[in-house]
Amino acid sequence: MEFFGIDLINVSDFSELVARFLFNMTFVVVIVRFLYYAGTRRKDYLFTYILLAATIFLLCFLLENVKLQLGFALGLFAIFGIIRYRTDAMPIKEMSYLFIIIGLSVINALSNKKVSYAELLFTNFAILAIAFILEKVWLLKHETMKVILYDKIELVKSQNIELLKNDIEQRTGLKINRLEVGNIDFLRDAAKIRIFYFTHDNNVPEEVRSQTDNNSL
Repeated sequence: MEFFGIDLINVSDFSELVARFLFNMTFVVVIVRFLYYAGTRRKDYLFTYILLAATIFLLCFLLENVKLQLGFALGLFAIFGIIRYRTDAMPIKEMSYLFIIIGLSVINALSNKKVSYAELLFTNFAILAIAFILEKVWLLKHETMKVILYDKIELVKSQNIELLKNDIEQRTGLKINRLEVGNIDFLRDAAKIRIFYFTHDNNVPEEVRSQTDNNSL
């Protein structure tokens, strides 16, 4: 049965779409929800990754016959990178997960009969296993950076670096891993300092993690 020359349903193609979509989203949800989100608690990226994976998969799968294929898939990555993420300072870890999600969705959508199910399963499990090892086995910590405006200009000197670190820790309640001194304004007795800390060590709430505004001390 057709409508304007288009099949209302093609059972074979529709079944393949549903099966591949569920296959792709299973791996995406495991990686994003149980690996990424479990360590960072960033709901904004969780929302973005899952929707992005579903959208890219469906775009690639449904437009596969347009003969754009790999070039089209890489173009999608460039478009999302330029339009959505160019205005925000996206951490390297989040960018890595973004690339993983896009890569998996493209692979699962564009793999054809030349790619066996064993190869497809191995590819998905390999990426999942590597992400699991990095997150859970090696326990790589998530380092967060925040810029603060610091007022005790005398502690900015290199010989007072430990005093500077201790003072910021007392005033912020954060256990600082390292810090970098930026611009110094002697007229206003203030300096911009980038502090780096591990979110797990400080039990930082989710709403604080997602903030990118500068703090003043």
